[in-house]
Amino acid sequence: MSHSPESARSPGTAIAPTLCRPSLWVPEHTITVDRTLELCRSLHGGHERLGTVLRMIENTGVLKRHLVQPIEDTLCHPGVEARTALYRREVQRALPGVVEEALRSAELGVADVDAIVFVSCTGFTMPPMTTWMINELGFRNDVRQIPIAQLGCAAGGAAINRAHDFCVAYPGTNVLVVTCELCSLCYQPTDSDVGTLLSNALFGDAIAAAVLRGRGGSGMSLSRNASHVVPDTEQWISFDVKETGYHFRLDRRVPGTMSMIAPTLRELAAHQGWDASALGFYVIHAGGPRILDDLSRFLGVAPDAFRHSRGVLADYGNIASGVVLAVLQRFFDDDVLPTGARGMLAGFGPGITAEVSLGTWTAPARRHEAAREAELTGVAR
Repeated sequence: MSHSPESARSPGTAIAPTLCRPSLWVPEHTITVDRTLELCRSLHGGHERLGTVLRMIENTGVLKRHLVQPIEDTLCHPGVEARTALYRREVQRALPGVVEEALRSAELGVADVDAIVFVSCTGFTMPPMTTWMINELGFRNDVRQIPIAQLGCAAGGAAINRAHDFCVAYPGTNVLVVTCELCSLCYQPTDSDVGTLLSNALFGDAIAAAVLRGRGGSGMSLSRNASHVVPDTEQWISFDVKETGYHFRLDRRVPGTMSMIAPTLRELAAHQGWDASALGFYVIHAGGPRILDDLSRFLGVAPDAFRHSRGVLADYGNIASGVVLAVLQRFFDDDVLPTGARGMLAGFGPGITAEVSLGTWTAPARRHEAAREAELTGVAR
């Protein structure tokens, strides 16, 4: 396990940049689990393990997913060139609003951003999308570009951790994190193995963004991070790259990986002097229900602690690197965590890789103002 630079600092001198409220965009087109089951029956009626696949789909916990195209278009494969053009067009159409909302939540403007971490495993552009953002959205020309393309679902946690490292290396700087996953553009009509059929029913499309402020702001103030690769699992989640693009491969052993990852989460918390089983909030990647069930069991955490992860899975499916930001957004929407609450953020993906952060909650200033006003009102009475 490797730790971020500030992990060697004493508690009194640690730098704690704050991860502010994320923004989330999902496309207008949707598909329900019932429609997914219907399509699986019609497209793969002769599959020898159809019954197993249908049961697995019903057990994902996914009720609805958002797609960048209508399902009829999604099921067609017009070629890599057409899909790449669609990826670029849709990202450039939706991204400005997502970025604007994230900056507004952080009470910053484009001129205040010193680096952009952009992660995506479902589309490829060069120059990276960060260059387009600098040219079209008004970011400074000296903004550091940090595109990450190959960490899949773990990339959301990795983006936050690399942003954290940047803020520690350059105190007072601000980093914009963007996750962009149009998973439906990786659909392959000719693939029918069980792992692929399950994935076709699990993944959804979304773009998310959040700002890590070097100073000030409210949200999750990060204190420590870690990365961990489970040995000899590099083929368990992968892309086969063929003439028709990316072909997703999912090994049946993946759902059981939490037994290998939970010790890393406990160790990281212990380095902080915390108990991983007794934190105030958990922002956990919702790769599927068994991932959450097993992690709950191995950490000794009540299932309700992962309620927002389950909620994101139900409403959007697995939106890959965007899951952790979507889950974090729900804690902001709850608006009940007290300042000082201890929490963990964890993303899991190819490798098998875990990217984990620890931090404490800083409640929005309005909460303190409201509490103080109520206290003064009570005294006056």
